[in-house]
Amino acid sequence: MEKVLWKPGTMIYPLPAVMVSCGSKPEEYNIMTVSWTGTICTDPAMCYISVRPSRFSYGIIKKNGDYVINLTTKALAYVTDWCGVKSGAEHDKFREMGLTPVPAINVKAPLIKESPVNIECIVKEIKELGTHHMFISEVVAVHADMGLIDEKTGLFRLNDSVPLCYSHGKYYETGKFIGKFGFSVEKKRKIRKRKIKKV
Repeated sequence: MEKVLWKPGTMIYPLPAVMVSCGSKPEEYNIMTVSWTGTICTDPAMCYISVRPSRFSYGIIKKNGDYVINLTTKALAYVTDWCGVKSGAEHDKFREMGLTPVPAINVKAPLIKESPVNIECIVKEIKELGTHHMFISEVVAVHADMGLIDEKTGLFRLNDSVPLCYSHGKYYETGKFIGKFGFSVEKKRKIRKRKIKKV
């Protein structure tokens, strides 16, 4: 298929749409929506968020050195968008969106109770890249809704919560299951047919 050449830009999509909560005390609590986020290391568990210095939450996170990544769902789509377009300098986002701040274990920033997964992060380094500064962070705790854990297998069924994705300015819910990691090279089990003895 013929290609079209575009100027360099942000074309790695889809991305998770997450709500990042921050603040060391209730009167400072804030939420911002972020899509420039992801995993960068397994051991120690590390992730990042990239934030414009002009964002209200930027100064809060830089001052306190921590934040919480709260995964979002189809049910939280409106709230996620609202927290992304409104400024915490003018709005109490927890109160106005009816969200519940819950104390974290290892960081000062609160969890968002309504989120299915809350990831506590401590900032290790801030890289000034240009329009955005990257907060390289260590994951120090993860909280997951009990209702998404399979009682029989103990596996976490995040897809049951219908996670929210962001692609080119639009939100999408996740699609249908295609295959697990490694399915393309997995050896198929041979089904042995039992010989039935005629009596």
